[in-house]
Amino acid sequence: MVVPPRTSPRSWRAPAGIVAAGLAACLALVPASASFANPAQAQGVAAEASDAADPSIFRIATAGFVDTFNPFISIYLTPTNIIRYMYESLVQNASEDGEPTAGLAEDWESSEDGTEWTFTLHEGLEWSDGEPITSEDPKWTYEQMMQDPVLGTANGSLVSNFESLEAPDERTLVIHLKSPQASNPGLEIPVVPKHVWSEIDDIAEYPNDADVVGSGPYLLKSYSANQSIELVANPKFWRGGPKIDGIQYIYYTNPDAQIQALRAGEVDFVTGLTSTQMEALEGTEGITTHAGQGRRFTSISINPGSETPDGVAYGTGSAALKEVEVRQALRLGIDVETLMNQVLDGQGTVATSFIPAAFPTWHLPDDDEAIVSYDPDAATALLDGAGWVPGADGIREKDGQRLTIRLLADAEDITETDGAEYIAGWLKEIGVEIDVEATDSDTIDARTSVGDYDMYFSGWSVNPDPDYQLGINLCSTRPDAEGNGGTSQDAWCNPEFDRLYAEQHSELDVDKRAELVHEMLRLHYTDVAQITLWYGKSLEAYRSDRFDGFTLMPEQDGIIANQAGYWGYLTVEPVAEVSDAAATGDGGMTGVWIGIGAVVVLGAVAAILIVRRRKSADERE
Repeated sequence: MVVPPRTSPRSWRAPAGIVAAGLAACLALVPASASFANPAQAQGVAAEASDAADPSIFRIATAGFVDTFNPFISIYLTPTNIIRYMYESLVQNASEDGEPTAGLAEDWESSEDGTEWTFTLHEGLEWSDGEPITSEDPKWTYEQMMQDPVLGTANGSLVSNFESLEAPDERTLVIHLKSPQASNPGLEIPVVPKHVWSEIDDIAEYPNDADVVGSGPYLLKSYSANQSIELVANPKFWRGGPKIDGIQYIYYTNPDAQIQALRAGEVDFVTGLTSTQMEALEGTEGITTHAGQGRRFTSISINPGSETPDGVAYGTGSAALKEVEVRQALRLGIDVETLMNQVLDGQGTVATSFIPAAFPTWHLPDDDEAIVSYDPDAATALLDGAGWVPGADGIREKDGQRLTIRLLADAEDITETDGAEYIAGWLKEIGVEIDVEATDSDTIDARTSVGDYDMYFSGWSVNPDPDYQLGINLCSTRPDAEGNGGTSQDAWCNPEFDRLYAEQHSELDVDKRAELVHEMLRLHYTDVAQITLWYGKSLEAYRSDRFDGFTLMPEQDGIIANQAGYWGYLTVEPVAEVSDAAATGDGGMTGVWIGIGAVVVLGAVAAILIVRRRKSADERE
């Protein structure tokens, strides 16, 4: 599998002093609610005041990075989630529990040995342009990924076990596998219309960012980078069209500006709140807050010695981190529970592995024998035994090498910057010096892609079936020295993990497969490829005086945004009685709009200085 270019055009960033001066001038003239992200944002605020009169457009505040809307290529959270709404898969993840449920296929069965899967499509399916959806569409989609590694960038591992495909009639697709497979091979891969995509000269470069022909509940109508994303309802969606006309994503680079926009009725939904922001919104008339159990883990990824799939070393990773005793000592030296309570205000649970507790069948139990707690004495003993001796200032040394570890942190993410300081303090107590390098997310992305790091904050959203997440921990999925040729969770390689992966991949008995998955997670944990920190709750808020009817995933204590499916916004609908204030988007803000008009130009000048594209750890799918 090939990783797409990780670098992207960067917006110029002004010196902080200039930004501060510009913003100060604005803030002196307007209320806090009038914060702008950029010139287009400023225009968007004024526009949204009138657009808000349309009760059928659901508006979402976002700062999400978009690499592309090409479903063969995109790996980032915002576009990947939108793609879920644009293209139906052959088999969908159920909202109730994530188990396989009908997608384009209404039914499926596997052969007794698990090497042949036959899918039957619903009768009368149509693309949004009225063309029929047939079995030739998934067949063509999968074959592109099998034949061109670049088109397998996003989901290539999911077809790696495909031997061949057959479409004997318009409603039947047969997948022949190289070996038995436990996970349903129809899951997770967006099926594109063959009659559209087969006419594209260079599929890998196709941005797919306007007037999309799709099969999901919403279709991408337009995209303007760092300004807006517009979706329209698809009345031909096989489950029935949505109850609203469309969705609009509006960009706000400042999280606090998103909150103020929600208060002002400029947007209807905000996610990714901090606990402080959520508390500030609780009890606000017309706004409902929600804390759901997410499918995401947060971790500190450790560079164990970057190597290509052929074993050629590259990068600048610390030699000390090649020692498993050092990595284990780092885990024992960090008080994860206290860290979570300090930086997340307790809005999460301490993690055991990279499979979240939301998926209990695969999750490594809290009482597993491999799990250890904060124990600085044990960490000290490990370092002593490995020959790392305290120097004059308490920092350990070995063979003339000082035990100094670089930790990259996103300077604009308070969770990372605050967390880095706590970690540095704890690890100094065991004789490890942490050099915190706070920088921008583009730099972190570029440096980690080529192995130029020791540790950094990371995280992924995990699907209900663990096969994909396990698969990006294989030796073969590591990229080359330029960051191309593979997607690896932690640049880690362990042949025993690879062997267990192949075994679980073919194990058809769920209980036996779960034990194999647990064994893999246990190995990953004891080898300390990463220090998994927590599964944070997803903190969300919405204008309940305008919209309601969201479907949670999972339905018990689940989330609205960033699901492993299209359920969250599928069932949203306008409330029956909308107050005049909410309907006009005024929300008592008449005076504010006058103020905005007076300072919009100045606000735009200041805001253009701070716009940037963010690719933080939270952006990765």
